Amino acid sequence: MKNSKQTKAFGPYSPIRQVGDIFFTAGQVGVNFDDKKADPDVRAQTEKALDNLEDTLASVNLTLDNVFKTTLFLTNMDDSGAVNEVYLKRFSGPLPARSTVAVKELPRIAVNCPLKIEIEAIAERKPK
Repeated sequence: MKNSKQTKAFGPYSPIRQVGDIFFTAGQVGVNFDDKKADPDVRAQTEKALDNLEDTLASVNLTLDNVFKTTLFLTNMDDSGAVNEVYLKRFSGPLPARSTVAVKELPRIAVNCPLKIEIEAIAERKPK
């Protein structure tokens, strides 16, 4: 795995693990790793979470096209529409299978505002 800020974890866990040709990512949040700040807007947090997911996948030479399942954790289900707008711009068909779960709160990683979304993924290295 490449050594970059995007593949570092905020706690005692691995950002990505491989089992055969399947890769499991830890949940990615919309936080900038350099300053631990997040934009308070759910769209911006979704964009940044997906950026962090892409960087994590890139550390093992994968892209969002390799993702076949995602799980989204939202602190407010009313944000689903805004999240879907961003999500649909980043994933192309066929879309990954997906679960969306409402949670009371997310880890208090951002130093300036509460987190609104976390995204984890399962990806497969496609045969050449």
